[in-house]
Amino acid sequence: MVTRSTWGPAGSAVSSTGAAATAAKPDGKRKGGWALNVAAIGVATGIVATMSIPAFAFNPDEAGSSAFGPTAADSMKKAQSQSVEVSDVVSSTAGREAVSATTEQQLAAQKAAADAEVARQRAAVTLTRYATSYSGPSVQQFLAKPPYPDFSLDRVFSVAQQYVGTPYIYGGSTPAGFDCSGYVMYVYAQFGISLPHSVSGQAAQGKTISIEDARPGDLVIMPGHDGFYAGNGNILDAPTQGKAVSIRPIWTDNYRIVRLGI
Repeated sequence: MVTRSTWGPAGSAVSSTGAAATAAKPDGKRKGGWALNVAAIGVATGIVATMSIPAFAFNPDEAGSSAFGPTAADSMKKAQSQSVEVSDVVSSTAGREAVSATTEQQLAAQKAAADAEVARQRAAVTLTRYATSYSGPSVQQFLAKPPYPDFSLDRVFSVAQQYVGTPYIYGGSTPAGFDCSGYVMYVYAQFGISLPHSVSGQAAQGKTISIEDARPGDLVIMPGHDGFYAGNGNILDAPTQGKAVSIRPIWTDNYRIVRLGI
C-alpha cells in the first residue's frame, strides 16, 4: 500500500490512507442501519404473531409467564370463580323456595288436622250432652216392642214428620238429636225394622226402585247421606251440623230410591 502525504495549510502532512478510512465510515453506518432495520422487522413480526394466537388457546393457569402478568391471570380466575358463585346463589335460592313451599303445605295440613280435632271434641261434648238429655224409648226398646207392627209407607212418613225441627247431632239417634242415618234408623225401628247406623248399610237392606215409582216413606240414598222421600222431588232429612230435620228439595241427580219392608 502506498501512502501519500500532502501539505496542508499549516504545513502538516495529511495521510491519504486516513482520508480513505474517514471516507469509508459512511458505508459502515449504512451497514449498521440495515442490520437494525432487519432486527426491528423481526420484533414487529413476533408481536403480530403473538397477537394472532386464537383466544381459546389462552390458559389463565399459565398466565404468569412473561406474556401475561399475575394480575391478568388473577382477574381471569376471579371471573371464572364468580360464575360458580352465581350458580351457588341460584341453587341456594331455589332450595329456600322449595323449603318454604313445603313448610306452607305442612302448616296448612297441621291447621286442618287441628281444626278437625277441635270439631271432633265439640261433637263428642255435644253427643254427651245429647245422651243425657233424652230419657224416652231407644231404638232397642222399639225393636223389642214396636208401636206400629203393621208396616205402611204412609205411616212411616207420618211418623218421620213428627221429628221436624229436631237438631242435627253427629252420631245422634234419638229425638234429642239425629244425624241422617240415625233419624232413619229411629223411625223404622218403630215398625220393627232393624237398620244399621250407616247410609250404605241401610241401602243394602232394601230394594232399589225407579224414581218414578217413589213414594213418601221410601229412602233417598246419596253418597254419604240419606233421608225419607217426601214427594214432588223433595227429601225429609237431618241435614248437617247447625241445621234441623226439615223437608227440602233434592239438590242433586246423584241419588236413588230404596224401598224397605217389601
